[in-house]
Amino acid sequence: MLTLKTVLNYVEKHKGFVYGDGRLIKSGDKPVIEVAVYPRKNSPAICSQCERPAPGYDLLTPRRFQYVPLWGIAVVLLYAMRRVQCPRCGIKVEKVPWAHGKSPLTRSYSWFLCVWARRLPWEEVAVLFGTTWNRVYAAVQWAVDYGLAHRDLSGIKALGIDEVAYKKGHKYLTVVYQIDQGVRRLLWIGKDRTEKTLGSFFAWLG
Repeated sequence: MLTLKTVLNYVEKHKGFVYGDGRLIKSGDKPVIEVAVYPRKNSPAICSQCERPAPGYDLLTPRRFQYVPLWGIAVVLLYAMRRVQCPRCGIKVEKVPWAHGKSPLTRSYSWFLCVWARRLPWEEVAVLFGTTWNRVYAAVQWAVDYGLAHRDLSGIKALGIDEVAYKKGHKYLTVVYQIDQGVRRLLWIGKDRTEKTLGSFFAWLG
């Protein structure tokens, strides 16, 4: 029998954690699928600062992490974060593999929003997928920061430069992509669509 738990384990299984059964609820006038996540028995929590296993200290109130929507229905992961008593860092909240920092968005949902933010105005993306403009912005900013931290700028031969409307009133961002054959990726994002903005990109690129 195919269940939501089966689908989640197939597309995104996380070592040390298990999914519970999903349930369909109403949030206002919209349906939401809630899926509880639990730590696997005897699986140690990971300190978010030094990223090493540490003994548990206590549990926090369950947090909601927005996941990729299914069939047009919002999906939320519910998880009670563990605090650890790390011998190196003190009392810290654990690191979880599906989210980054204190963001309420899962990594999968952030990447999902980023893909659509390349094709549509950000306000339209927010309305289309039941989130806010600020969360779309946060997803794109996280993707850019991730790319900068893991970037390899060697071999770039072709660039694509575009502008993205992020607010009403002619508010734009300049986005630059690598568009070499077989490689298409976001390289940089800057505020406004001016010559100065583009000059900042080339200064960054060196």
